[in-house]
Amino acid sequence: MSVGKVRSLAELGALKRALQAAEREAAAAAARAEAELARLRRERDLFALSVGPVVPLRPVTRAPASRARPHPIPRQRERDEAAVLAESISDEFDVETLLDTDEALSFRRRGVGPEVVRKLRRGVWAIQAQLDLHGARRDEAREQLGAFLRDAVRAGLRCVRVVHGKGNGSPGREPVLKGKVRSWLVQKNEVIAFAQARAQDGGHGALIVLLRPSKAAST
Repeated sequence: MSVGKVRSLAELGALKRALQAAEREAAAAAARAEAELARLRRERDLFALSVGPVVPLRPVTRAPASRARPHPIPRQRERDEAAVLAESISDEFDVETLLDTDEALSFRRRGVGPEVVRKLRRGVWAIQAQLDLHGARRDEAREQLGAFLRDAVRAGLRCVRVVHGKGNGSPGREPVLKGKVRSWLVQKNEVIAFAQARAQDGGHGALIVLLRPSKAAST
C-alpha cells in the first residue's frame, strides 16, 4: 500500500468520527428540547389543575364618556366690575348740556323741581359734611370725590359741600377743578341736584350738593 492511500483512509476516518460526533450532539440537543417542552406542558397542566375551570368574562357595556363641563362663569367678578363701572366717572363727559343756563350753572335731575335748586342757593338745606379739593390733582380729586359721595350716602347724609377752589393759584387764574367737579357730580346717580354756594359758604369756589336718600336711611 502506498503512502498516499494511507493518508486518504486516515482522513476518511477522521471525517466519519466528526460526523458521528455531530449526530450525537444534534440528538442530545433534540432530547433537551423535548425535555423542556415536556416540562412546560407539565407546568401548564399543573396550573390548569390548580386554577380549575375558567369562565370567560361577559362583555361590559362602557358608559359613554361624560361631556366636558363648561368653564364656571365668574358671576361675582362680573357684578364687581359692573359696580365699578356704575361708580366710575369720566373726564370726557359733556356736562354743559345738562346744566341750567344761568350764571351759577346749577343742576337738577329730571323729576326734581326748580324750587330744590332755589333752596340750595338760599342755604335752606343744612350742610352736613364737606370735601375740600384744594391742592389735589385731577385724578386724586376724582377719586376723593367718589369716595366722599359713597361715604356720605351710606351715612344717610342729604346735603354736602364740595370745595373745588376759585382758581386763584392756577395758571391763568382759571379754576381747573371747577368744570371737572360739576361734570363728575352729574355722572353720579346719588347726586340729584347742586348749585353754587352762597358767598358765606364759599361762593363760586364751592358747590352745595343734594344727595338722593339712602335706602338704609329710609327703612
